[in-house]
Amino acid sequence: MTYTIKDVSIITGLSIFTIRFYDKKGLLPFVSRNKSGIRTFTESDISQIKTICCLKNTGMQIKDIKKYIDFCMAGAATIDLRKELLIDHRSEIVNQINALTENLKLVDAKLKIYTSPNAAEIIKEQIRKVNDEKRENCLLSRYTQINQSRASD
Repeated sequence: MTYTIKDVSIITGLSIFTIRFYDKKGLLPFVSRNKSGIRTFTESDISQIKTICCLKNTGMQIKDIKKYIDFCMAGAATIDLRKELLIDHRSEIVNQINALTENLKLVDAKLKIYTSPNAAEIIKEQIRKVNDEKRENCLLSRYTQINQSRASD
C-alpha cells in the first residue's frame, strides 16, 4: 500500500510543511517519487518517519538524525555506528528523564503545600522566614511590600 504526503501527515501528526522540510534536510532519502515527481510513501517509509519523530522528540538534532538515516541507508556495515549513536542518545534521554523527575518532585512539593488545609499559614511562615533571612543579611525583602496572604511563589 502507498500513501500520499497528506496521508503521512495524518498518520504521523507531522504537518505537510514539516515532512517537506525533513525531505529537504536529507532525512527522507528512502522516499520514492512517482512518474509525476510526487512523493509516494510506503509502510516502511512511515516506520522510518516515526523513528525520526522519536529521535527529534527526544532532543536529537537534525544533523544527528541525518547521520543516523545516512547510516541506515548504507546498510548493515553501519550497525555499530548506529548502535553507538543511539547509545549516546539514550544516555541523553535518561539524563532528561532524571532532570524532569527532580523537577516533578519540586512541583509536587509545592502542590502539597497549596492543597493543604493550612496552606495560608504555611505560606505566611515561609514569607516570615524569607523576611528574617533578608533582614539578617541587611537585604531588602520584596515580600515586605506584598500582601502577606499571597503565596511565596
